[in-house]
Order: sequence, then structure tokens, then C-alpha cells
Amino acid sequence: MARACCRRRLRGRGRARSTMSADRRGAIHDHAEAASAASLHPPPPRRSWRGRPESRPVCRHSARWSRGSRGSASCRRSGRPSTSPCTRRRAPPRPYQTSSPPSREVESPCQTTASSTCRPHEPLIATLRRVVLGRPLPSSASKTERLSIPRAMGAFGLDALSSVAYGPDEILYVLLLAGVAGTRFDLPIALAIALLLGIVATSYSQTIYAYPRGGGSFTVAKENLGVDAGLAAAAALMVDYLTTVAVSVTAGVAALVAVWPALNAHRVWIDVLLIAILVFINLRGVREAGAAFVLPTYAFVGSVGLLLVAGVVHLLIAGRPPPVHAVPAATEGVTLFLVLRAFAGGSTAMTGVEAIANGVPAFRKPESRNAARTLVMLAAILGVSFIGVAGLGLAVGAAPSDQANVLAQVGQTFAGGTPLFYLVQGSAALVLLLAANTSFNGFPRLAAVMAEEDWFPHQFTHRGMRLAYSNGIIVIGALAALLIVAFGGSTHALIPLYAVGVFLCFTLSQAGMVRHWRRHRVRGRQWRAAINGTGAVVTGAVTVIVVVSKFTGGAWLVLLLVPFLVLNFHGIHAHYEAARDQLKLDHREPQPGTERHGGRVIVPAGYRDIATARAIDHALTISNDVTVVHFATGETREDSRRKWRAWVGDDVKVAVIGSPYREVVSPLLDLLERWRRRHPRAPLTIVLPEVIPCHVWERPLHNQMQVAIKLGLRRLPDVRVKTVPTRLER
Repeated sequence: MARACCRRRLRGRGRARSTMSADRRGAIHDHAEAASAASLHPPPPRRSWRGRPESRPVCRHSARWSRGSRGSASCRRSGRPSTSPCTRRRAPPRPYQTSSPPSREVESPCQTTASSTCRPHEPLIATLRRVVLGRPLPSSASKTERLSIPRAMGAFGLDALSSVAYGPDEILYVLLLAGVAGTRFDLPIALAIALLLGIVATSYSQTIYAYPRGGGSFTVAKENLGVDAGLAAAAALMVDYLTTVAVSVTAGVAALVAVWPALNAHRVWIDVLLIAILVFINLRGVREAGAAFVLPTYAFVGSVGLLLVAGVVHLLIAGRPPPVHAVPAATEGVTLFLVLRAFAGGSTAMTGVEAIANGVPAFRKPESRNAARTLVMLAAILGVSFIGVAGLGLAVGAAPSDQANVLAQVGQTFAGGTPLFYLVQGSAALVLLLAANTSFNGFPRLAAVMAEEDWFPHQFTHRGMRLAYSNGIIVIGALAALLIVAFGGSTHALIPLYAVGVFLCFTLSQAGMVRHWRRHRVRGRQWRAAINGTGAVVTGAVTVIVVVSKFTGGAWLVLLLVPFLVLNFHGIHAHYEAARDQLKLDHREPQPGTERHGGRVIVPAGYRDIATARAIDHALTISNDVTVVHFATGETREDSRRKWRAWVGDDVKVAVIGSPYREVVSPLLDLLERWRRRHPRAPLTIVLPEVIPCHVWERPLHNQMQVAIKLGLRRLPDVRVKTVPTRLER
């Protein structure tokens, strides 16, 4: 019965072939042509789902397998080996797939998976990177390598939450200059800062929904106030991210030095070591970075919350305790400028709030809603904690000092000697150390958004093996380490550079949202614009106060850096525009046919431009057997092949290789090795297109992939390599 069933299926399949449509035959012909074009790289053998070579397929009659020997399957009804392909198990996708149909040639198992330990062309440094950072993640995993709300609090909220440990101190540092009369303004200023925090958080929540691609202040200011305003916001924010890393790390190390004074002689190198650890954690991916900081974040939030509850209960039951410190004598009177200075000092607690608006794409779907909820939760926790610590500090007569901050004095008063006190102090020190992680999430994403619009080097759009923006992470870590070394690891010397840029960003973002609501007629736009307008006025005033009060201490350096960076952004954009105009080529003209027998010539190409066309033309002077190889990392292979086929013309072949791990060198070397094994005596030439800018300092703006390919091809000495340069005129 089973044999008759199989015969009927074969007859039906034969009739289907005989009645095949002309379109179907044409499609098969196109696939055959693609196979001949990609014949230089046959795929590895088909593998079973268990990793063994695929056995005979299971018959459609078999609901369960009747196993004989290992790896075999038989039909449950007939008992004979199954021959039906209907339930054949599919092999897992290979990491580097071409757009051509598979070949039946058996290859080395080294080509089956990207994470295989048998990688003959992988350099030692790449192997070490794989061992240290973990297995590479395909581009398709970007949707799963995202942050939930709890992890996002750890990834984006540490900078803002850590301000609870020093924000109240900044207020009292100024108010105590006026003695007892000045301390009366402590709680009102804390309430005003919490109100401003609510306004800024509301504004950024609206920004998150209006601009879900991220970018924050840069995107809002550029689209509503003009390009220069957006670039100024981006420059100020980059400076703030850099100083945040330096200040957070040095402040955390200062807390450790206070406990172990012997570390003071090595504090600079400890700072650099901690930055290296943060770089390593973030290079492993945004999910792992968020998970690593979840425990310290919620330990700090929970312990501070318990401390506030204990303090309020103590005040209600036992009344106010005796003051911790006597209020010093007044050295100046209470003036409006004094109050404004205290307000500006305490407003540093708001730094880090904007990071969530910059990193909306890092959240799980729905991205905007999850990012907005995280921002609201962060603002609520920060506002309540800030008001609570400031109020309890006023109640116990706390005064900031080098030995103990306000939070420590409040903890000593209401929870001294208990595990809660040590939990508060330990988590606060850890959060201060890790607060720099907000910048490691914000800076790379801001740089990537700017690079996509040609305002920053394109290399910052590239994702690393763990889907993190590796270049941005490494750059901010290196710059922060240099800044710490230059200032000797002194937190006091770095503080004047801190918080100037973030308030300029707040002001430009709030003003941009006012313009946004005027241009878009939506329900409630009047009150939305009023909220943003109020925030713009207040944050603008804080910006002026911060600049004036910290100008001689180092704020002048920030005022010079911002326009300098803006000029550089314009120069980068102008160079990319000029290069695009000079390299633009809509269609390559095929060359007249001439018989040349120089063996196989391969042209690795990333862009359809004049540089690639010149490399193809030069390859045709060597041989008629020329294949353009493109590695598809974004769009689908079929779409990419169709575009390349239409662009190059009919005189060359096209092979598109899928590279879900965003690699180029490794799959290219595997491709060449497979072809070399099939044709060991045939000559093989690689022709690389290269764009040479007019000036030396413009070279880092271009992809240096041809350099990496040349270094990789040293492992194949029998392959000839030629470079075809294309020089830009300006």
C-alpha cells in the first residue's frame, strides 16, 4: 500500500513537471544562471538538525519515527526506509548564504556555522574577542537584544539616580553661606527642582512619541530650530556625556579612597581600570549591560526608600533629633543671586534624564511607550528621593562635608549601626561608580544617529559582534580616560565642566518642542506648548547661571568646545556631500567584449559608485571571468542581487553573500578558499576599489575595509591583490 502511494505521488509529480508554466521555467533558468555566477562558492553540505549529515527523510505516513540504527528513519506502516521528501527536516540557516541555489558538492564542515570553532581564516585577535565578548549575534537578533523597563532603568537611569547622593549637598554648599537664614530655602529649592524635573520629563515624553527613532535634543532642535541649533545641542550633549563618565568614575573612586587611603597614590590608574571594565561590559551588548546594572540600581532605590520611610516614621513618633552639625556663621546675606546659584547647583540632579530620549530604539516594542514609561518612573523615583533626602537633611541639621555627604548623615541619624545604613552607603558608592554607564548608552546612539545623517563619521553606525555600537563605546571610554589622566583624577577639577552642556540641551529641546506644537495642530497643543515654554525659560536661566558661576573654574572650556565641534560637524557633512556627488553613478556601462584569459577575478564591492565601476573595468582588462561579490548585511539577498544585476550590466557576474554577522573578511576568505580547493592551479586575482580623499585628515571618514581585506589575504599568498584608487578632487 505504501509502495502504491509513493508511485501515485511520483506520477503526479511527473504530470506537474509536464504542465509547468513558462514563467516557472524562466524562474528555474534564472536560478541556473545565478548558480553559474556563484559557482565559485558552493555552500557547505546539508546538515541535519542534530548537526549530523542528513539521513534519509521521513515518510509522510510516519507520525513517529521507528528507529533502527542511529541517524536512520523508517516508515511506520511499511517498515522500509522512507523515501518521501514531504517531511524532510530542514537544515539550520548557514551564516553566509549566497543568492544562488545550493550546490551538491561536499565541503569542509568548517563552513557550516559562524560560531564554529574550526575557523581557518580567523585571526588570533578575533578568536580572543569571540572568547571574551561571547558568541556573535546575527542582525536578526537586534529585535530580541532590547531592553525591558526594569533593565532600562539600570542601563539609562544610573546617572540621574546617583544625583540623590550629591544633589542635596550642592544646594547646601551655597545656602550655608547665608547661615541659618539660607537653610530655610533648602526644601523650597528641592521642590522647585522636582517641579522642573517633572516639566523636563513631560517634555521628553512628548519627544519620545514625536521622534521614536531617537536622537533626543539633536533631532528636536535640528528639525524645529534649524541645523545649527541641532548641532549645538549634539555637541553640548557629547561634552556632557564625556564629563559624566569622568566625574562619575572619579567620584566613585574618591569614595573608595576615603575608606582605603592607601589607594590614593594609584587613584588615576584605578579610574582607568574602571573605565576599561565599563567598556568591556557594554561591548558585550545592551541587554547584558542592562542586566549587569539592575541589581545595584534597585538595591539603591530600595534602600533609599526604606531610609526615607524610617526617617519619616521617626519624625512622627520621636520628633526632630538633635542637629548633626551646627550651622556656620553667615558670610553673606540672602540674595536672589544666592538662591539662584543654589538652584543651579541642585539642578545637576537632572543630568542623565535626556539619555532615555536618545535611546528609544533600544527598548522592546512598543518602543515609545516603554521608553516613556521608563522616563516617568525614573522622574518619579528621582523626584521623591531628592525631596526626601533634602527634607530629612534639613530636619537633622545636616551639612555637606568631605567625610560624609547629606545622604550619609541622614542614614547615620535614622539607621546608624543597622544593616540598612551599610546597604545605603554601599549601594550609593556602587551607583556613583556605575553612573557613567548612562553615557556609554547615550553617546554611541547619538553618534550613530548623527552618522546616519552624515554629520559624524560613518564608522559609528556599525554594530559590533554583539550588536552594540562598539566604535562609540570605545571612543568615549578612551576620551574619558585621557580626560581623567589630564586632570589628575581630581573630581573637584572636573566639576566645572559638568552639567553646562546638559542644560543647554534642555533649553534647545524645550524650545524646539514649542515650535513643534505650533507647527502640528493636535489636540491640547496649547497646554503642551505652555509646559515646554516654561521649561525652556527655566532651563535657559539655569544655563546662564551655571555658566556665570562656573566660568572661571572651567566652564569657558565647554563654551569653546561646543562651537569647535559644530564647525567639525559641518566639515564632515560637507566632505560626505562632495564625495557622494563625485562618486555617484546611476548605471555602469558594459565594456566591449574582448577575449582575455587571466583566470578568475573577484571584485569585492560595497557601494554602487564610480570607484566600484573603475575596479570592474580594470578587472575586465585582466580576464573576462569577473565576478562582483557583495556582502548583504541589511537588505535581503534577492533585493540586493537584483539591484546589483541591474547596475553592473551583462558583462560581469554577480554573487551576493548574506552576512548576518556583519562580517566581510571572514566570509570572503572562506569563499576564496573553497574556490581554491576546486581550482588549485587556476590563477585568482582580487581587485579592490579604494577611495582616496583629497586631504590626509579626511581618510578616517571613509571605510578602511580594503586594508582589513589586504591583511586577511596575507594568509592566501597565491592570490594576487590589486587596488584601483579613485581620488576625490576636493
